[in-house]
Amino acid sequence: MVRGNFHFGYKAAFMFWSLVPFIFASQDMKDSISKAREAEGHLHEGPLRLREVVFVIQSQRNSFHVQRAETLQADLLLQTDALQEMPPAVLMLHALSDSEGDWSVLPLLPYFSSHFGRNSSWIMFLEEETNVNMEKLHSALKKFDHRKEWFLGKPLHDDESTIIHHYAFSENPSAFEYPDFSAGWALSMPLVHRLANKVQKEPLKSDFTIDLKHEVALYIWEGGDGLRLTAVPELCTLPGHSTRSQHCATTVGVHPPLCGVPVKKEDIFVAVKTCKKFHLDRVPVVKKTWAKQAAFLEYYSDYADTSIPTVDLGVPNTDRGHCGKTFAILSRYASDAVPKTDWLLIVDDDTLISLPRLQALLSCYNPREPVCLGERYGYGLGQGGYSYITGGGGMVFSREAVLRLLASGCKCYSDDAPDDMVVGMCLSALRLPVTHSALFHQARPDDYAKDLLAHQTPISFHKHWNIDPIAVFHQWLNDDVDGSSQTTAREEL
Repeated sequence: MVRGNFHFGYKAAFMFWSLVPFIFASQDMKDSISKAREAEGHLHEGPLRLREVVFVIQSQRNSFHVQRAETLQADLLLQTDALQEMPPAVLMLHALSDSEGDWSVLPLLPYFSSHFGRNSSWIMFLEEETNVNMEKLHSALKKFDHRKEWFLGKPLHDDESTIIHHYAFSENPSAFEYPDFSAGWALSMPLVHRLANKVQKEPLKSDFTIDLKHEVALYIWEGGDGLRLTAVPELCTLPGHSTRSQHCATTVGVHPPLCGVPVKKEDIFVAVKTCKKFHLDRVPVVKKTWAKQAAFLEYYSDYADTSIPTVDLGVPNTDRGHCGKTFAILSRYASDAVPKTDWLLIVDDDTLISLPRLQALLSCYNPREPVCLGERYGYGLGQGGYSYITGGGGMVFSREAVLRLLASGCKCYSDDAPDDMVVGMCLSALRLPVTHSALFHQARPDDYAKDLLAHQTPISFHKHWNIDPIAVFHQWLNDDVDGSSQTTAREEL
């Protein structure tokens, strides 16, 4: 059942109670109130008012992310109060219903249309880390006629066709633009109504949700019959302290969150999945780059090679899937065979990762909670499917998550089943959330928009195909001791 989540703080709180009869009234009463207000000229006439904007924070169920979303929510309402405006609705995406697919946004369009269509002009989506200047955002939105269809955002484009976008627009990848969610993006209510009708009449077709921002833009574009993204210069991903951000209504920071002292490397056990045929080419890359950053690391293979060394888990190698191997790793981690740590990191032998950056990020998470962290994908989300951590970017589990997963008895249906998807199905059955971080990457740097990576401090990339993996590691993931890391360079972009 869909449920609203309205939280209003501090001085703005008293204004909320004037709206309570409207929010919680019966549908007939809502219709009556709306008609009366429209007759009085309070809605959709004259300048746009902030209470006509519905803010949707693309939040997550993990406690750290709930706290971040609540902080943003309170800030938006305090700013609105300071502007002497009536408070808008500020929703948390994860709290709107119990459906796993809500983070993919499209299934919720009918809810937005029916609950806010009569009284609102815009649905404005924000990420937890988006910093918002409400006065500048208000001014930016007023430039657009909300009675027409608009799809607003900061545009990204691909420089070359990429696997994460199914090689779309291969003849001219830069021709198609999609929004950078970090900058915020908006839909006018007429567009929400039309898309909501489409969602209700036509089942969402895509089985996989891989890069939501691109897939949302494709859905709205409708093969050329729909709407393209309109660029809004005030929606930015510049750092808030940048001199070039003075015109910006939204800004973001380039540094990942740090919630205290980074976790010790001794608190992370690293499991590298490999096989005999990659012992001579992929394993040396791991050893030359990031393996030296780990305190506890084991290579798991189908062949025990003492020169590396590797551990043979007794699971035959498969050309794909590797579910049997991953579940054997989970069982070994929970046993006395390896050092007891708070965190387990499982990566492929062609994953490039920064363990110091991971240590900093993990300072924000409680290992006593069942945390499952990485780059989130979805399968069949429009039809009651599930989320999963895509394995190539790295799968991070708290010890509590591993113990609950193993205790459930959930297991592979075959050794070559897709390990990340099977784990996702198990987590969904246990109602354990998959926590997304955009800093993990299933593909290579070249597969992502340059403007997107410009405001990230990435934690991982995946695949050695058509690149020099050692050079990529040093360019993107290695924080040099002399302070000349790429993070500083990207901050100035």
